[in-house]
Amino acid sequence: MGMPSMPELLIVLAIVVLLFGAKKIPDLAKGMGKGIKDFKKAIKEDEDEVVEVAKKEEAKIEEKVTEVKEEVKEETKA
Repeated sequence: MGMPSMPELLIVLAIVVLLFGAKKIPDLAKGMGKGIKDFKKAIKEDEDEVVEVAKKEEAKIEEKVTEVKEEVKEETKA
């Protein structure tokens, strides 16, 4: 299924105007824009949270690796 053609888009636009009226369309568009903006913001916040958790876990892993290296050094000296 491809993109709708111009006549199809005009029919959809005419139906929207009939259903909601010309005065409500800007409000609907504003609401949709706000919804999309909020959705993108939520996705960005989730991505930032994942990165933050990953950095904390990476620090813990690096600390454990350092501990194991020190243990191995001590064992090889003895």
